[in-house]
This record gives sequence, C-alpha cells and structure tokens, in this order.
Amino acid sequence: MAELTSALEAILFASGESIPAARLSLVLGADEEEIFRCARALAEDYERHARGIRLLRLDDRLQLCSAPEYAAYITRALEVRKPAQLSPSALETLAIVAYFQPVTRAYIDQVRGVDSSYTVSTLLERGLVEVAGRLDVPGRPSLLRTTDVFLRTMGVSSLDELPKLPDMSAGDGVLELQRKIEALRSASGGDQICLDEIDQNDIQRDGEG
Repeated sequence: MAELTSALEAILFASGESIPAARLSLVLGADEEEIFRCARALAEDYERHARGIRLLRLDDRLQLCSAPEYAAYITRALEVRKPAQLSPSALETLAIVAYFQPVTRAYIDQVRGVDSSYTVSTLLERGLVEVAGRLDVPGRPSLLRTTDVFLRTMGVSSLDELPKLPDMSAGDGVLELQRKIEALRSASGGDQICLDEIDQNDIQRDGEG
C-alpha cells in the first residue's frame, strides 16, 4: 500500500494534469477502488500536516495542485500577473453551461437574451468549458460542457455537488444561477475564477455595455 501510494503521488506530481483513475489502475496494477483509497490517504495527509499541495478528485480523475491559501506566494515567486476576475457575462454563461450541459451556443444566447460568442470563446480558451461533440441537426452546432478545470476552480469533485438548480421560470432565474455559482466558489475556497482583462468594447459586444 505504501509503495502504491508513493507511486501514485509521483505520477500525479510529474503529470501536472488530471489523470483518469482507469489509466492509473492499468499502470499501477491495482483496481480503481485501491487507487481512490490511496488518493484519500494522501489527501488527508496533506491537509493534516498543512502541506503546500492538495490532491483533488475530479469525477473519475485525480490531480495534484497547490494549496489555495498559498496562491499569493506563488504569484509573487513566479512573477505571475494576477488576471482579472471572471466578468459577470462570463460567469452567467458558465453557470448556464454547468447546469444545462451539454448545450449549444444558440441555447446560451436564448437564455441570456444576447449574443454570447465572445464570452464562449473566452471560456473555451481558458479551459473552463470544452466542445463535447456536435448536435445532429442542420449546421451541426457544437455542444459545450464544463471541464476538470471548472471542477477544480469550483472546489468540487463532481457536478452533483453544485447547488440545487433554481426555478428558471422565475424572472431572475439566470441571475440566481450566477449568484449560486459565485457563492459556491467563495465558500469552497477554490481557485479564483479569472480571465484576462476584458476591455469595455468587449463587454459591450457581449450585451453588457
């Protein structure tokens, strides 16, 4: 068990990205339950000793990352420019994808009442959403879903941990979606949701001028 745990830690550290438990099981010669048991032991050890790293479970994947409370030190040490927080339009769009995925951009536009092409492109670029196939209708529009980056940023292991879907028949349903996503991020201690600076023309182009 100790050797398996150490091997798991080494793989996740070297990867820097999330890895499916199925792949880890194949490589390490252990079933997935054993992999997750070792992962839980590692995660508990990191937290118990206030280590600078954390082990996250993202659905059926595992990943090592830095502890969020040390983000400021990492930023200064690596001289990383702190990006702006996620804009209201992007947060709203992300909430719609999270609760109704997979969705098309046309569906997002319909719910928001404005063109969302710029915001969707930005979320794709930042890895918070991804293309999950195409709808089998004329034009074959892309279907969008959230990613492991989204789960990590929200501080949750699966979409089941998101707050209950609000009543979308109410006039402020979409706004309530936005509030729930932001409240979850704040309460979870997850990574800061952020994007590069968006200038005023970009905001206006997305219907918020």
